[in-house]
Amino acid sequence: MSEGPAAQVLRLDKLLFALRLAKSRTLAQRWIAEGHMRRNGVRVLRIDQPVCPGDTLTLPLPDARGAPVLVIEILSLPLRRGPATEARMHYRAVGPALTGADHSP
Repeated sequence: MSEGPAAQVLRLDKLLFALRLAKSRTLAQRWIAEGHMRRNGVRVLRIDQPVCPGDTLTLPLPDARGAPVLVIEILSLPLRRGPATEARMHYRAVGPALTGADHSP
């Protein structure tokens, strides 16, 4: 196993709050409980799901382009809930997210 910051883990609900993707941990917990989030392609069923750098999260949240699903790669784990500019340094959007037009036959 690797050592240092890459070996860190953080609960998914705390991560969503710290990355400013959820306005509160309670809201993050509700989203997770609804069962629409994925970690590395696997549906998340636990609020305390551990997340570490390198994980890919699929979130049912609109991205900056207006797509209904946001896919992010976790680059590092935040130590606190800081300003939005600081939060964005801990993840990057990956791949083209699906839009409603992508689902048409």
